[in-house]
Amino acid sequence: MSTHANAVDPALEPLVSDSFDAGVRYLTLNRPAQFNPLSEEMLATLIAKLNDCEQDPKVRVVVLGANGRAFCAGHDLRQMRANHDQDYYQRLFETCTQLMRGIVGLSKPVIARVQGLATAAGCQLVATCDLAVSLRSARFAVSGVNLGLFCSTPSVALSRNVARKRAFEMLITGEFIDADTARDYGLINRIADDEAGLDAAVAQLTDAILSKPAVAVETGKRMFYRQIENDLESAYAYAGEVMACNMMAPDTVEGVDAFLEKRPPRW
Repeated sequence: MSTHANAVDPALEPLVSDSFDAGVRYLTLNRPAQFNPLSEEMLATLIAKLNDCEQDPKVRVVVLGANGRAFCAGHDLRQMRANHDQDYYQRLFETCTQLMRGIVGLSKPVIARVQGLATAAGCQLVATCDLAVSLRSARFAVSGVNLGLFCSTPSVALSRNVARKRAFEMLITGEFIDADTARDYGLINRIADDEAGLDAAVAQLTDAILSKPAVAVETGKRMFYRQIENDLESAYAYAGEVMACNMMAPDTVEGVDAFLEKRPPRW
């Protein structure tokens, strides 16, 4: 997926480019001149497209990328300043939370494909995705504190992916980290040196996921996020129940039989 902006009038371009190929839905933020901000319109578009992905059985994986020199610079500050009202801000952040919860709740894995900057709610978006691959030149920050606005909602996703002291350091200083540090922190999974390598790294993940039965992937994602918020006893009880149900699925039976019979599974 190319990250270069088209020369067409941006007003005529969709907010989110959308394509599908062999089980993978590619959603690409498409306001490169503004660094792909999460405006009201962008949030609503992403929510609608993710809902569509959930309903489409052909979609097995979603890749969330961006055109231009940045992945996402966070909320649209100009739009926010033009609507200086606490109720407006509350609704905006609730809509953003709906998007983030929608990514986690989606039954299909979501992979962030990151280049350039991912700041504030853009960094939150990376942290929220199930997996993340970035260019080595990418930079990450939750920098609202530099403007006097602590990144409270981004802290929810960040603190669930990054160790507590590292997350709080990012939040309280607003300092950027590079891709190697982001991988060390657990914010991203893999790093590529150029765009060809970035596409190849994303393809390695999508291919690995597509090679597994959909029932295992969808069951696994749902179970993972639910159990991680529970205490140990409740997590094991829930995981055991899910695993027992998973064992009854026809594709799982076929997979186990194939392993025992030393042959490729026929899914």
